[in-house]
Amino acid sequence: MQTHIVPVGFDYDRMIAPLIRDQFDVDRVILLEGTVGSEANVEYSRNIARKLEQDFQNLLGAETVRERLDDVYDYDAAFERAYDLINAELDRDETGETGDGGPVDKREVWVNLCSMPRPVSFAFATAAHSIMVERQEDRDRIHTYYTAPEKYLETELAEELRATRDLLRDLDADEEGGDAPDADRVADRLASTTDLLAEFDERGTTIGAKRIGDSHVIELPVASFQNVKPFEELVLFTLGEHGEFESVSELAETLADDLNEEYTDSFRSKVIYNVDRLGPGGKGYIEREERGKSYRTTLSRIGELWVRAHADGDRDLA
Repeated sequence: MQTHIVPVGFDYDRMIAPLIRDQFDVDRVILLEGTVGSEANVEYSRNIARKLEQDFQNLLGAETVRERLDDVYDYDAAFERAYDLINAELDRDETGETGDGGPVDKREVWVNLCSMPRPVSFAFATAAHSIMVERQEDRDRIHTYYTAPEKYLETELAEELRATRDLLRDLDADEEGGDAPDADRVADRLASTTDLLAEFDERGTTIGAKRIGDSHVIELPVASFQNVKPFEELVLFTLGEHGEFESVSELAETLADDLNEEYTDSFRSKVIYNVDRLGPGGKGYIEREERGKSYRTTLSRIGELWVRAHADGDRDLA
């Protein structure tokens, strides 16, 4: 089960298209509308929210609610709202049983950061990351993500305005010279402008959701906000160099070889301890996938970024 928290701005496709194309299991959506700005901007955002509400329900079968943010430039209020919303959604299905008596699947919360003014996006991202740190056991249930558009309409609107400006200048010159207006050029500009405005009213400021790699969603990793100790550094760099290990024992053997140390039960226990500290229940730099009696061990996304950022730095591996 997934709740998607979607601050609504002037985009339509990026709010819903990636979820349909990548077949997300969305059962609940919270649409957040801003109420600050010009009357035209507020009304346009509300129209987008109304359309999204209908399409989330009709196309994804998701329960959809609309809520308002009083001031989209109030970072503190947006952070507090995000903090409360995310925690409430995480706790929504914590208790109870399914119809067949089994436990309820724990809900995931996905926060869309594509739209709304930057203070809201930053506030929601920071709140999500703060909760990840506070609720380590729920770290893998909280996601922030971004979707790139296939096309921005602002540039086309600007080009259309320039072409219309040039036409009006020429028509004005023709009238001053006594020449008849160019009916074909007027008709072309009218048709083109009408089509573009219709597309803008229907889709917002962007068109489509761009596929990047094998997904339409770019999930944004969160840092652990904890220092990495020297031996933990060695574990991370070794994983970065080799990619993955089929077991922690295999990782420990490689580390012993690199350090010219004897591979003993004590050394293996030391590696297991540090892998646990770096894993999902700790700093989040390592992912572990159970394979029978062993755990396939790899870097998480934030672990990969940490290794990449520190690869050229001086290391004390003692």
